Amino acid sequence: MSAHDIHAGHDDHHAHDDIHVTMGDYVKGFILAVILTAIPFYLIMNDVITDRSTAVAVLGIFAIVQVLVHMVYFLHMNGKIQGGWTMLSTIFTVIFLAIAISGTLWVMHNMNTHMMPTHEMPAAPAATAPAVVTP
Repeated sequence: MSAHDIHAGHDDHHAHDDIHVTMGDYVKGFILAVILTAIPFYLIMNDVITDRSTAVAVLGIFAIVQVLVHMVYFLHMNGKIQGGWTMLSTIFTVIFLAIAISGTLWVMHNMNTHMMPTHEMPAAPAATAPAVVTP
C-alpha cells in the first residue's frame, strides 16, 4: 500500500469548499477599497467634518465597511466555506476583541478617575520681606 493509495480519496470531501474567484471580483474589491480609503481622506483633509466626535464616528464606519470588503473580496470569507466555521470563528474573535478592548478601556478610565488626586493645589504663601537685622 503506497502513500498515494492511502490519500486517494482525501480531497473528495472538500468539493463544497471550492472558491471560484474571478479577476472581476478582485477588481471590484480593489475599487471598493480605494473608494473607501479616498472618501475619508477627502473628508479629513478638506475639513468637511468639523466636529471631532462626528469625524471619529464616520471614520469608524468607513473602517468597518473596509474591513468587511477585505474579508469578502480578498479573504473570500462567507458562510458556506468549511460549513460556516470560518465565519463563526471570525465572529467569535470580533466579539472577544470588543469585550477585551472595552473592558480594558473601562478599567483604565476607572483607575484614572479613582486614583488621581482631584484636590486643588494650595495657594502659594505670600512673599514676605526678610527681617532686617541691625547690629
